[in-house]
Amino acid sequence: MSPGSLVLLLSILGALGLGDPGPLEDVVIDRYYIPKICLREVQMGDFIRYHYNGTFKDGKKFDSSYDRGATVAGVVGVGRLITGMDRGLQGMCVNERRHLIVPPHLGYGSIGVAGLIPPDATLYFDVIMLDIWNKNDKLQITTLSKPEHCNRTVENSDFVRYHYNGTLLDGTPFDSSYSKDSTYDTYVGTGWLIKGMDQGLLGMCAGEKRSIIIPPFLAYGEKGYGTVIPPQASLVFSVLLVDFHNPKDGVFLEHLEVPASCKRRAVTGDFVRYHYNGTLMDGTLFDSSYSRNHTYNTYIGKGYIIPGMDQGLQGVCVGERRRVVVPPHLAYGENGAGNKIPGSAVLIFDVHIIDFHNPADPVEIETVYRPEGCNITTRDRDFVRYHYNCSLLDGTKLFSSHDYEKPQEVTLGANKVIEGLNSGLLNMCTGERRVLIIPPHLGHGESGARGVPGSAVLRFEVELISMEEGVPEGYLFIWHGDPPASLYEQMDLNKDGEIPADEFSTFIKTQVAEGKGRLMPSSDPEKVIADMFRNQDRNQDGKITSEELKLKSDEDQEKIHEEL
Repeated sequence: MSPGSLVLLLSILGALGLGDPGPLEDVVIDRYYIPKICLREVQMGDFIRYHYNGTFKDGKKFDSSYDRGATVAGVVGVGRLITGMDRGLQGMCVNERRHLIVPPHLGYGSIGVAGLIPPDATLYFDVIMLDIWNKNDKLQITTLSKPEHCNRTVENSDFVRYHYNGTLLDGTPFDSSYSKDSTYDTYVGTGWLIKGMDQGLLGMCAGEKRSIIIPPFLAYGEKGYGTVIPPQASLVFSVLLVDFHNPKDGVFLEHLEVPASCKRRAVTGDFVRYHYNGTLMDGTLFDSSYSRNHTYNTYIGKGYIIPGMDQGLQGVCVGERRRVVVPPHLAYGENGAGNKIPGSAVLIFDVHIIDFHNPADPVEIETVYRPEGCNITTRDRDFVRYHYNCSLLDGTKLFSSHDYEKPQEVTLGANKVIEGLNSGLLNMCTGERRVLIIPPHLGHGESGARGVPGSAVLRFEVELISMEEGVPEGYLFIWHGDPPASLYEQMDLNKDGEIPADEFSTFIKTQVAEGKGRLMPSSDPEKVIADMFRNQDRNQDGKITSEELKLKSDEDQEKIHEEL
């Protein structure tokens, strides 16, 4: 029969009241509480920490670690404890509770302890085991969860930000970053942490959770720490790595989606419009342009945004999706920003480039189709009809002339369309098709227009349907040669000395029909003639007199003299 079985038998006999078994030969052990999980049992040579109450058979207390307010620490099985305790503590688990009955020959024998324990005293101990470790122990690391994607792990000299709960081996909490509502931020491998944490954080991914059990000689050792960590205490840390970086890190780029066709890439001085989601390394969203339903618009490389984004947007294409990982020294540094970006935080921007341009950009013209034998092209002041589709560079449709019954009509150079479109319609042939890329300073500018975002680059697909030769600015009609010497007399068709509107209209139409002159091109020539008549009928009495009739060239000359 083993010693353990004998001890158990003696205990049972006593409990059943089957008579006094006589003097005890060994320690009687009552394991009255055994934890469900027991990862380790006390063995010879282990260092342990425990609390106890010591009493005699009558219940009188002779000693208590609780009364001293300090646990007992020592090594098992090397003679530093009374033999009964050495035996009674063997096989205990952390948080296990035992009643031990130690016979005199395994306690203080026939001598006792003067003034405290009489000779031949049987000792009764109520013990709870709090900590077990061995000088040969190593760090115990258990990975609780780990992200699917982990491109990089913690190395020495990295700066880490992590949350933790710290407990003693028996589960007693001693510290928590969560209670401070702030991560613990420090360098790894530079001596700023206890050795066990320096080692335990190595190889972690951002977002990983670990349990790290640290023996005392890799923690606070014989001295402990303040009132919360006793001497020779093993420590258990439950750690969540929020983010990390190295002071030598630059911006990290991940090209998520790059358009197959990328004719141009953004450079310093370009003005970029982009959408973004900004997150911390653990996925916490701190900002998003999508939530505001408005792009972020800025120059790059000129210091208007954090240095990391100034660098991270270099070389982007229109339509590209890019992830920009920015270390804190290229973002908001140790101070962070507001209450959403902590100090020393790594920032991740998922960016979608909507468009970009340079303030020096001209209109970009791509001829898609040009008819053969094209000798006549549009010029300033010409009247043109054209179809168009207008969109943003990301393909968002804005306007189209095809949504209406007829093409768009405009006199070029009359400030009736945006400057970039006016330029793009010059030197076109009838039937020609073009694609125009119009920067905002030649479009709708920083303010935009109805349906057009501010600072937007516009894409026009245009087709010239027809064109009519125009007239100089300020003219409604011009002669192809010299006007008649007696203009008023020829215009006065019935020779009554006055020219009403119908006579004026008939005369002008005749000149146009005979090829002697041309009206300002318009979809409504009657209105142009009516405007001409109104200009000549200076007293607005419904007729033109010889004194009122003047050529536009004569009027301009008179104005010059007046100015002189």
